[in-house]
Amino acid sequence: MRDKLALIQKCMDRAVEERELAGVSALLIQDGTEKFFLKSGYADEEDKVPIERNTIFHLYSQSKPITAAAMMLLVQDGIVDLCEPVGKYIDSFNDQEYLDENGEKHKVPDDKKMRIFELMNMTSGLVYPGVNSEAEKETGVLFDELIDRLSSDNQMSTLEFAEKLGKLPLNFLPGSHWQYGTSADILGAVIEKASGMKFSEFLKERLFDPLEMVDTAFFVPDEKKPRLAHAYQAKGNDLEEYKGNNLGIRNNGGVNAFESGGAGLFSTLDDYSHFARMLMDDGVYRGKVILTESAVKFLTTGKLLEYQQRDLWNWRGLEGHTYGNLMRVMDDPKQALILGNKGEYGWDGWLGTYFMNDPSTKTTFLMMTQKADYGTGHVTRRIRNIFM
Repeated sequence: MRDKLALIQKCMDRAVEERELAGVSALLIQDGTEKFFLKSGYADEEDKVPIERNTIFHLYSQSKPITAAAMMLLVQDGIVDLCEPVGKYIDSFNDQEYLDENGEKHKVPDDKKMRIFELMNMTSGLVYPGVNSEAEKETGVLFDELIDRLSSDNQMSTLEFAEKLGKLPLNFLPGSHWQYGTSADILGAVIEKASGMKFSEFLKERLFDPLEMVDTAFFVPDEKKPRLAHAYQAKGNDLEEYKGNNLGIRNNGGVNAFESGGAGLFSTLDDYSHFARMLMDDGVYRGKVILTESAVKFLTTGKLLEYQQRDLWNWRGLEGHTYGNLMRVMDDPKQALILGNKGEYGWDGWLGTYFMNDPSTKTTFLMMTQKADYGTGHVTRRIRNIFM
């Protein structure tokens, strides 16, 4: 392992020196024992603040596995049935339209109305902003409004966003395709309605407090902001600070009425490792049962239907994987472009945070960085390929 540690450190240092990343940290746990924590570079280049173990990062889409786990809490409690229509909780989802292959609108038939499990699998027809369809364009307009209101006294709430989104056309009939989009944000709103609690309060009571995730929330308190990693973006062969509020997430970590189940959480390596450890240990954390073993098995072994899987084939970098419950699952290691094992699962974030659990080897790998549009980046794969 010593030789591998040296290779990983060189890989991280090289990425910082060559301006691929401003800073990066990584944590590997096997059989419940920490194998390494390594770091390189800066959380704030201007003030020369180094990456530390307790640096707080924007999780962006790495929020999604937590949202899926929160939904499974309501499932195992008998409060939510995954076959229920989303419209039971969000009124605007009762009268939706979808776009056919020619871009024409049709009313969603009663027997095809979106169900909660379609949110879990991204087969709902909901999309992120884009230019390829009316659904993507109108979703972009809604996010523009959300972002414009961030600096006002009238921020858009989780439930208001959900109600507005439900009035927009779906990109396809629910269940007929797979497309990455805002499904997790609607799950957050469903959890809020079903539990009778703000989404943030539900997460704190049922996950963050029991898992001792002391630095995980939808905002960063003022006293912790010196630990918040600054975000960067590519500028030619260099980096510059990113100052936008992508997907309605406040770049400065400020309080946000929009508690995004798809992108809104901030966290640290150690906090997220507690969540990962709970899943690896079949729902138990330090003797406390958080999720049942059956709920964890369901959550972490999802798989798309064959006709839905064809849509995932278009995602470069996810070769050999399927998708379910807001996470990738390695299904065919021979086809994957990264060294790994069948059944490993996890997800990443827009700024480059990364989570992987491999039940076959009892391995948890977490990486944190802060570069726009990085996702599962080259450094992520290089590090994985060293220790796998």
